[in-house]
Amino acid sequence: MIKEKLLELKKLLKSKKPDFIRYESWRYKRVKPNWRRPRGIDSKVRQKKKGWIKMPNVGYRSPKIVRGVHPSGFEEVIVYRPEDLEKLDPTKHAVRIAHTVGTKKKLAILEKAEELELIVLNPTKEVHRGEIEESEEISI
Repeated sequence: MIKEKLLELKKLLKSKKPDFIRYESWRYKRVKPNWRRPRGIDSKVRQKKKGWIKMPNVGYRSPKIVRGVHPSGFEEVIVYRPEDLEKLDPTKHAVRIAHTVGTKKKLAILEKAEELELIVLNPTKEVHRGEIEESEEISI
């Protein structure tokens, strides 16, 4: 109950949070939009002047309980082999299969996850001769 409300709050806060882009990345093609802290002595962004882009700070954080939690409310765990699933709790964890895992092992992970009643966030379906078709991410 409390976690669900905090997840809603996290979603609301994220919608109001500005995009933190690097100062003057819109001006020069060589400056990428990835955030870097402005350090110039006369920088208006560093001085937090009104009308300039916002800087990230602790006030934009989400509640501690739901920080790093998948929107479905489950803790996301990356899995590389079927044996990794044995340690997980189906009431707390959701599984994401690593992108480096091949088709054969992916199918084994899916079978084991179904057996243990774990939610797989990026399931795949076998089409033919090793080719796979990606399906949409499951959101609960």
